[in-house]
Amino acid sequence: MISGKKIICVIPARLSSTRFPRKMLATLANRPLLQWVWDAASRVLCFDDVVFAVDAPEIADVIKQFGGKFIMTSTACKSGTDRLIEVASSGAYSADIWVNWQGDEPFINELMINDLLQTCATDGASAWTLKKKITEIEQVTSSNVAKVVCDHQGNALFFSRSPIPFYRDCAHTSEGVYFKHVGLYAFTNDALQKISRMGVSALEEAEKLEQLRWLQHGLMVRVHETAFEVRGIDTLDDLVFAHSYIKNIQQQV
Repeated sequence: MISGKKIICVIPARLSSTRFPRKMLATLANRPLLQWVWDAASRVLCFDDVVFAVDAPEIADVIKQFGGKFIMTSTACKSGTDRLIEVASSGAYSADIWVNWQGDEPFINELMINDLLQTCATDGASAWTLKKKITEIEQVTSSNVAKVVCDHQGNALFFSRSPIPFYRDCAHTSEGVYFKHVGLYAFTNDALQKISRMGVSALEEAEKLEQLRWLQHGLMVRVHETAFEVRGIDTLDDLVFAHSYIKNIQQQV
């Protein structure tokens, strides 16, 4: 809880995945991937509760094994946000702020959550997310990395897979300052209700970024900067990296 705001973390976990089929059933360092996410989220002190939003009995069975909570949601949900909206609308939980922590993100930590929620009780925004300054120049031109630009108050102006802003007078992208979008979100109840009524937007379809739908419909999205890198499990190579990352940490202890 922050300043009297009840905060619930919802972890969407769907069985289908194009780049890494059935990745939510994967094991990471002898534990289910989802258990890593559950344990990390459960350590965040400001969360009043943590619950998975799942779409398959196989995922539910894994969660039962380590004692996590879950709600079954529709296989028709197209995004983690849609799954979160279904949980919020179910009446099973009530909250002032809903955090969307994806089930393939085992390395998010409490400091990142603090970055995300630092103004949730004071700034009047409808949703919050994070950005990280890009230090690896190849990420600027990578279409797999979403970039974001903001106004002077820190509200998102635009998200894109292209380099934004475009520095007209720079000979190379290494001369510019760019921020990548970190896909961790928090929403008010009002924001979720509005999003549930929004139709797909042309910008969203063009970039394949759902947050452009929210901007095109006038939702205020506050973007806070974080110093932390995020590496989700999108591919089998990512899982291999995660194994090595955890092994290195364990050897240092």
